[in-house]
Formats: sequence, structure tokens, C-alpha cells
Amino acid sequence: MSAPTLHPYQAEVIERLKQAIAAGHRRLCVVAPTGSGKTVIAAEMIRGATARGQRVIFMGHRRELTEQTSQKLDAVEVDHGIVQAGFPARPSAKVQVCSIQTLHARAIRSGSIHLPPADLLFIDECHHARARMYETIIAAYPGAIIIGLTATPCRADGRGLGNTFHALIECPSVTKLTEDKYLVPARVYAPTQPDLRGIKVKLGDFVESQLAARINTVHLIGDIVEHWHRLAKGRRTIAFTVNVAHSVHVRDEFRRSGVLAEHIDGTTPLEERRRILADFAGGKVDVICNCSVLTEGWDRPEASCLILARPTKSLGLFRQMVGRVLRVHPESCKADALIFDHAGAVFEHGLPDDEIVWELHEDRRAQNSTHSVRGMGGRAPALVTCPECSAVRFEGRPCTACGWHPVRKPRPIDVAEGELGEVGRDHSVRANIYQPDEKRRFHRQLLWIAREWGRRSGWAAHAYKAKFGSWPDVPPWAPPEPEPPDAAVRAWVRSRDIAFAKAMAAKRRSAS
Repeated sequence: MSAPTLHPYQAEVIERLKQAIAAGHRRLCVVAPTGSGKTVIAAEMIRGATARGQRVIFMGHRRELTEQTSQKLDAVEVDHGIVQAGFPARPSAKVQVCSIQTLHARAIRSGSIHLPPADLLFIDECHHARARMYETIIAAYPGAIIIGLTATPCRADGRGLGNTFHALIECPSVTKLTEDKYLVPARVYAPTQPDLRGIKVKLGDFVESQLAARINTVHLIGDIVEHWHRLAKGRRTIAFTVNVAHSVHVRDEFRRSGVLAEHIDGTTPLEERRRILADFAGGKVDVICNCSVLTEGWDRPEASCLILARPTKSLGLFRQMVGRVLRVHPESCKADALIFDHAGAVFEHGLPDDEIVWELHEDRRAQNSTHSVRGMGGRAPALVTCPECSAVRFEGRPCTACGWHPVRKPRPIDVAEGELGEVGRDHSVRANIYQPDEKRRFHRQLLWIAREWGRRSGWAAHAYKAKFGSWPDVPPWAPPEPEPPDAAVRAWVRSRDIAFAKAMAAKRRSAS
């Protein structure tokens, strides 16, 4: 692997870190958007530290982070050991790349090894640093300089990290990095917001069991598969789900529609996980469904589509998830990233490139101040859906995806449940993406399914009305010629059939 070339902003961040350390700061938090090269910055800092004879520890909380950091250090020719299950110990190396769990288990809990000496301690994804395991390790290095790395310097409940870090060093924003071609722009499509009323919030986010019961439905998953086929087929895609059962359900529905989809979670065997991720990188797998595994630190620039099927109250978690697909991929023609928000997250937290003013204060919660004033008495336009193509746009402004212009006195527009719309730069959402010719094709494909499955006459028209809210624009005595259905239409019909069967079963149970 060749040594990465430092971008000017990365060199500037390194210089600011050196100046802060020279000024006496001992606990620094580097804030850099996902995909901006935090590990590259750390590797260059570590290379300079070892040249001065200093000893360094780099800590991460996932195996992927440990392996990626090791690769970056190899690229800058820094000799290092790895403290991680499955790797031989090299305690004499001046640099140790450590799994926080392995280091704590071996050096703190069991005492089977000595804590490696360190003048400099890096903490990757340092928004976790307030957890007890991290605090124990940090306390064991009172003389070391602590440098945290994160895209989201806040805890899960939004509070700052002032108890651990004392100064922020910030990289350019997502907007600036996108303008300079270091990240790709995002096109956001969003459905109407899911009904999350009554779901309890604990530790800053929805209670998982209640959220899964509300979100893991055949209808919603059918919409996920259908819209992917229509808008993202051929794009390598990451799907974030609520829990394991939800992830497996989404994967199975993709497979039934002919898509190469896989699922991973925290219990997936290591070799199977590596195979799945390698197949994804090589193009053998189209969709990876996961829950809380690929949220942080996972670096696969080939990914160009994100499915958000997991509502969250956490701004930090939202920004971590959307950041997975914003990386530039120099070896492909990746011009943008598609984000399918089936969770209403963009209406809760704003657009992926909204600028966030981060604070360390431990009693203040991170807030997207740009988004918080949208739709408030004209201070900023709200995010809405385009009535022509369902993209998210700014209220009162033209749609940047399809060119639709608002009328002076707009009437209320009904949006089909679950229909995605692209979130435009003005933060409004464009409505149903189906054009008239697409609706006619959908009807012809329903007619084919009706004939193929021996359904009653009129079934296709009723199914069309359930989808679009109106009857097909053809006389019932002169229906058009049926057309072989694609995977998206079959997925939609199957999801409705399953939902109907479940409703009938529930009705029978209640009657008995």
C-alpha cells in the first residue's frame, strides 16, 4: 500500500494539533466529517511522534478499526504491534494499535499483560470516551497527551465531551469538503414520517424493542425493496435497521426479489463477516443489512446508496450512518450518494451537509441549528416533499431534481404512504416519483400478475388504487396489454399479500 498524500486541510489540522500541544493542551478532540481522513491524520502524527522517540497507543472499539489503522500505519512505514484477539503480541513495538476491549481485558481485568507505555494516546470514535472502560484506560495514562478522533463529538444523548476533552480541533465541514471534491454530494429521498408516537425514549434514543415492533412490518419493508429497485438498482447499498430480526427480514425480502443481499450483526462469525465485506467490495453482494455494526469507522467508498430503516433521536448516530456513503471512490464514476430515508430522520435532524456547531460542554446537547429554525415563522424554509418526484426540497422553492416550481397558492397534496421523495437543497421533499407512463406500466404489470396468479377481474384496478389513491386511467372494458412485472412490482404485491394475510389472521384470533 502506497503512503497516502496529505490533503492541505489534513496538513493544516496536524499543524494546529502541534500548536495546541506546544501551548500546553493535553486533551484534544479532532472533529472531522466521516470520510475526511481522520486515520490518515493520526498516522502522520504517529509517524512524527515515533521519529522523536515517543511511544504511542491507538485505541478503537471495532476489529475493522484496528485493521484499517494497521493498514494506514503500514502505508507510512510505522512499525507497530496489535493488541487484538487473533494477532501475535509485539510488546517491544513503540506503537500499539489496540482493541479497547482486548486491552482492558488483558491489562486491567486479568492483568495478563502490562499496560503498554504511551506518551501519546489516540482514541478513535472518541464519542464513546465517557464509557467506563475508556475512562479506566485514560486514567491509567495521567502523563500522556490524549487525542480523540470523531465525526460527532457528542454522547448518544447529545451531550458534549467536556469531561474528557478540553479543546476542539475542527476539520472543514461536509459542505466544504463536498465543494472541494473530497466527498460526494448526497441526494436524499424520503417517505412521509413513520408514526413513532408512544415509543419511549431511553438514554437519548428510542427503546429498541418498541421501535422494532413499529418498524419491522411487511408493508414498510416492501416499500424499501420496491424503491431500491426503481431508483438504486446496481448501486452497492448499506441498510441500517433496528435490530437483528429487522435486518434479517430486510435481507430476505431483497433476496426474494432477486437481489444479492447479506446480513451481519455482532454475532456473525469473523470469517463470514470478512467474506461478506470482501464480496461487497468486489461487487458480488449488492446490499448489506446490519444493525449497529457498520455505523462507525467502516470505510468502503464503493458504497453509494444508504437505506435508513432505523429511526433515531440521536443526531450523532444519524450523521454517522449517512457518512458511510459520502466517500469519494476514485476508481469508479461515483458522482453522488443516494440516501433513502424510510425513518423520517432527515426531518428530525436535517440534511447530511448541514453545518453543526459542536460544543464540548457536557451539559449542552448537540443541535443542528440550521435545521432547528426551518419552518419557524419564515426564518428558514421547511423541508417538504416535491409533489412531482418525491425529492426533499425547501418549501416554496423549485425542486432541484425535476425542476418543479411551486404555485403561488399551493393546495394540500396527498402523498402516498411510504412513497419516497428526494430531499432537495432547499430542504423540501418532492412527492411521488411515479410519472404517468410509469403508472401505466405499473398497471400493465399488475394485469400480468392477475392473469399469472388467476386473480379475479378487477384485482389489478383495486391494487392500483391502493398504490396511487386513484383508479387507473383506462376504461375497464378495454384494459391495456399485460406486461411482465419487474422485481419492484412483485415485491410490492408480495408485501401487500403478506400484510393482508397477517391482518386476517389477527382478525380471526380476536374473533375467537
